[in-house]
Amino acid sequence: MSHVSTSSVTKEQPSPAANPNPRSVFSAVRQKVTTKYGWFGDYDYRWLCLPSLPTARSKQPPFYGIDDELPLVLAITSGLQHALAMLAGLIAPPIILASALMLDSDTSSYMISASLIGSGILSLVQMSRIKLWGRYYLGTGLLSVVGTSFATLSTASAIFNMMYANGTCPSTTAADGTVTRGPCPDAYGMLLGTSLICAFLEIGLSFLHPRILQRIFPPIVTGTCILMIGSSLVGSSGILDWGGGSNGCQARLTSGIYQLCPTVGSPHALPWGSPQFIGLGFLSFVSIILTELFGSPFLKNASIIVGLAVGCIVAGAAGYIDGSTITSAPAITFLWVYRFKINVYPPAILPMLAVYVSTTMEAIGDITASSEVSRIPVVGEDFDSRIQGGVLSDGIGGFISALFTVTPLSVFAQNNGVISVTRCANRAAGKWCCAFLIIFGCLGKISGFFLAIPNPVLGGVTTFLFASVAVSGLRVLSYIKYTRRDRFILAAALSFGIGDLLVPTIFTYLFDGVSNPNKGLQGLFESITILLSTPFLISGIVALVLNLILPQDMSQQDEDEEVVNVAQDLEIQVLERER
Repeated sequence: MSHVSTSSVTKEQPSPAANPNPRSVFSAVRQKVTTKYGWFGDYDYRWLCLPSLPTARSKQPPFYGIDDELPLVLAITSGLQHALAMLAGLIAPPIILASALMLDSDTSSYMISASLIGSGILSLVQMSRIKLWGRYYLGTGLLSVVGTSFATLSTASAIFNMMYANGTCPSTTAADGTVTRGPCPDAYGMLLGTSLICAFLEIGLSFLHPRILQRIFPPIVTGTCILMIGSSLVGSSGILDWGGGSNGCQARLTSGIYQLCPTVGSPHALPWGSPQFIGLGFLSFVSIILTELFGSPFLKNASIIVGLAVGCIVAGAAGYIDGSTITSAPAITFLWVYRFKINVYPPAILPMLAVYVSTTMEAIGDITASSEVSRIPVVGEDFDSRIQGGVLSDGIGGFISALFTVTPLSVFAQNNGVISVTRCANRAAGKWCCAFLIIFGCLGKISGFFLAIPNPVLGGVTTFLFASVAVSGLRVLSYIKYTRRDRFILAAALSFGIGDLLVPTIFTYLFDGVSNPNKGLQGLFESITILLSTPFLISGIVALVLNLILPQDMSQQDEDEEVVNVAQDLEIQVLERER
């Protein structure tokens, strides 16, 4: 086949065809469900399900675009793969948030269910492409799924620490100085309320031209933020749970219920860092590696779940699993079974505004990646409208998710790997994925089971998951040319970010010398402290400011523009050849 010239590439999508009449729709549905081809098509299911060897080579199955005709079985299996690939990233945040606030098992189980249901519903919105007015849309029209933002998770930890420190949340101090936190569901309600009002920032940003957003938030800013998000979560949650827990038992106290992990009354309670805990987490971690080496494409897309399953089987056989959370969980549940007092915590407003700026940056990168793996051109007005629609859906999703009692849900990148492996970017598979997530969320016993997963098993998996987020940040940073200016910006930003990671309390006492501040001033101090104490926020702010104020050499700027144009031309040619 002859190569197509760059100038002949069509950058606009064809206009939608007229809606078929009801009779033709009925005929198409009948043919789909009553014929073997409608159910199975000509897809190679052996390739999808059989184990593979690292050195083996096999013929790739056909590629299915976003609106291609898709066999029912392939749509269902692909949807299940997407749901399983997302599952660990959806259940980990509510478990970590509930643990940080010492919430009871029933509330924690509900938070997991709400996260799954909210993700399923809002992913349907993100996959749509609803015309609003002019050039504005709602949704990307791609197989784009949403999940709890890890940026929120990192920021919420700093906010909750401040709430316990200033007495907003209850805590007790023993005679030996040991601090024990009490349950604080109101703190979660404050996080939701603050998130709800801050979501309007991202909604407003969606109406800016995507090129303006990309100019304000280039890869050196977005990559730094993503790198710090993943790195901080590994240290504050993943590796601590691997050792036994992050609820306070990691301090190896000499008294109280947290002198053993997860508590002194738990099955097989042991001191934090015990070899039994390390071994369980390592088993889950190695299971992920072995699945990547020898698993079928289906299992590779669900390698995180395989790690959880293997770890849980061994932990259950050894008596490390407490089944009370499964027993107490309801058979069927839904949103608003548990409710939280929605309120606004003023010191959290600035940090949450920064979180929504971060989710905007993540959305642009994830939607671009989704377009690439879906073989949609990443230049032109059509692509710009997908970016705009995706960011708008992200912002509205942040508002609605707070009403769903879920922390902000933003575009997830996990499904891009599933698309590239299965070669299926069809939105029908995405709709099945949403259906599976909603079903998983409504079945309360499933959430109870997730809550019963031992901390070391969860830690071994989430450490890998959060490290993958950090690697995504490194990948984004690989797009920069590392000029002297870039190296200077990155060094300045990481000075604060890495410093926060290694010494988390460095800015805690910054305003202790201010005597008798009024309530408003105290709230401002707390807000600044949260910003300075959250690695990705402070490093992202430093990178953003320096990138805007540091001049760029004109010759370097011209060279960069030329490189970008060449890269876009090559990318268009590659996409055209793959078609």
